Amino acid sequence: MRVVVADDHSLFRDGIISLLEAAEYEVVAQVGDGVAALEAVRRHKPDLALLDISMPEMNGLEALEKIKAESPGTKVVMLTVSDADEDLFKSIEIGADGYLLKDLDAGEFLSILDGINNGEAAVTRKIAARIMGRVKDLAQQNEDEKGGLSPREVEVLALLGDGLPNRAIAERLFVSENTVKYHVRNILQKLGAQNRTEAVAHAMRMGLIDQDLD
Repeated sequence: MRVVVADDHSLFRDGIISLLEAAEYEVVAQVGDGVAALEAVRRHKPDLALLDISMPEMNGLEALEKIKAESPGTKVVMLTVSDADEDLFKSIEIGADGYLLKDLDAGEFLSILDGINNGEAAVTRKIAARIMGRVKDLAQQNEDEKGGLSPREVEVLALLGDGLPNRAIAERLFVSENTVKYHVRNILQKLGAQNRTEAVAHAMRMGLIDQDLD
């Protein structure tokens, strides 16, 4: 695997390079700032780029975004001292293929990098658990914003907004009319609505559907 290493601390950079080369990785470039990292990726088209977050000229997050835009085939792993949620989740949002802390054991570091070839994310179990926790939080937030409605109930509500009767909704969704009645009853209960029109109006105010009542 051909690798670019970007870190503004030369002593740490040298240590990582020695570790990689001992494990038979080919380090094609080593740089000390984000601009140089981007230029190295443009020139060498490596399989992997290891980026520190805190670097001069251009930080690692900015470099990550540009590398992903220009060289999507290059895997990018953030290698940093930052354990902050803001940096972790921003990296994942931008498209990082992994997030590793610099206090990681050398053996585990190399094992995780080896997994990249198998399509695995370069993260420790602890980091993976934090990412999954974030996903669950966002999913719960999304459900809360939908008034606790399930995806199917949102579908039914949108069709109610189109003015369709239960039979037509059932045909559209390939379910029985009784199933639609069950969903409508749940929708009214969850939204605290007295009737279908009130439920649709409530959903429009929540931004669940975009429908002109006229």
